Amino acid sequence: MTPALVGSAGNLALMQVLSGHPSDSIPTTPSGWSLISSFSGGGGTFGASAGPRRQTWFARVLAGGEPNPTTVIPSGSAGSVIAARIISLARTAGTGWRWAASGADDSTSGTAFSVVGGMALTFKAGDFVVLGYGVASSADSYTAEAVTAAGITFGTVTERADAAVTTGNGLSSALATCSVSSGTAQVAPTITATLAAASVGVAGALRIREASSDVAAIAQTAFPPRNLVSATGLTGDDITTVTLYRQVDTNLTAVRAATGIDVTGQSSLLRVDAEQPFGVSMTYAAVLTDLYGQQWTVYSDPITSTVDADVVSDAIRGVGALVHIESPLDWKRDREATTFNVGGRIVVVGRPRSAPSTTVTVRTETDEDGDALNDLLDHVTEGVLLIRRQVSLPRLDGSYALLDDTESPTWYDQFRWFQLNVVRADDWPDVLEAAGFTLQDIANNYSTLADLAADFSSLLAIALYDFG
Repeated sequence: MTPALVGSAGNLALMQVLSGHPSDSIPTTPSGWSLISSFSGGGGTFGASAGPRRQTWFARVLAGGEPNPTTVIPSGSAGSVIAARIISLARTAGTGWRWAASGADDSTSGTAFSVVGGMALTFKAGDFVVLGYGVASSADSYTAEAVTAAGITFGTVTERADAAVTTGNGLSSALATCSVSSGTAQVAPTITATLAAASVGVAGALRIREASSDVAAIAQTAFPPRNLVSATGLTGDDITTVTLYRQVDTNLTAVRAATGIDVTGQSSLLRVDAEQPFGVSMTYAAVLTDLYGQQWTVYSDPITSTVDADVVSDAIRGVGALVHIESPLDWKRDREATTFNVGGRIVVVGRPRSAPSTTVTVRTETDEDGDALNDLLDHVTEGVLLIRRQVSLPRLDGSYALLDDTESPTWYDQFRWFQLNVVRADDWPDVLEAAGFTLQDIANNYSTLADLAADFSSLLAIALYDFG
């Protein structure tokens, strides 16, 4: 089945597929489309104008120029039938689309067709609702299509299509639309219609919403650079869980303390990324899971963090120093091993080799930078440094455990050289959240608590502020 695609770039295309098959097969998902839901019913045995029929919904946001989609069920089965149609919706607001579907079957043959959706949907004013019907009769028609839900007022229902299909064992389908006028509730909808001839089948409501959820990244001007990453508009889209990622090219890295965060009832989630690479364009992705278990991904605009040199910092405290990395890295990896001479053959028994260790030589060019590096080395959290190149180099950038250091100042200028003996370390665990500001940031900008209190009404306001 290859229905004609309608709609233009940016539209949401919805494909309703009605089918019948001896094994009640789910139609295949067309390339580039998403399966929204599929449910069947009607009772009895599959036969001519009798037994179960299946309704399936697919969706795709159009970019323009897509081919007509193709969906199929197993061929060669007596009486199999499939029919499809596509409608498209234009968005007037929001950042994208969110959908949820609820359906059920009416297995009592009659002309008063009625089902109560098997899942409670959230409704609010402005939601768009698509009603889909499919009955076993191959010569039927529909009138008085309607939807009701406790606490919700729906606008006028408009029938969009009504067709009888005589192929195989046949079916009759209908599609109607309406919108939510008022009310907010999570409730299972009741979908009804009047049939011209008694039959059994399925019906469902597909709720479409213009999305409010989004993700944004704002660069702070404080040093070392850090990005405020926020996912917003979460309650409007029924979002319950959020994971934030930093994306460079196609590589995704979870932002620390932002994995699988429960945001039920929260309108936003804010995290600080103090470990981003420098000198390369990146975006942030928010993977959003709604109360139905569906996942949605939204992306921020590109952002590039720039610095004047390389940076050695403390990823927990948010402090650091500007340096120039001078030496090549000689990665040494130890391996505990013992050799045995067994009948003239050397047998080696050993353990896996260690993490790499090396001596990193860095240069500071001002007293301020040299003092900042000394202060960092004195107080670095758990002795773990974050080293990042001015333009990211993935095989260099990372966390290092400090073993010891040697400082070599000169007599004639402010230059100093530091030899840092380090071992490559694991990244900090996800439970530790990066600092959005430091006490030093506050001290650099405010002399009294009264001044601080005058500028900030809450601790959140301090966390959102750019102290650079």
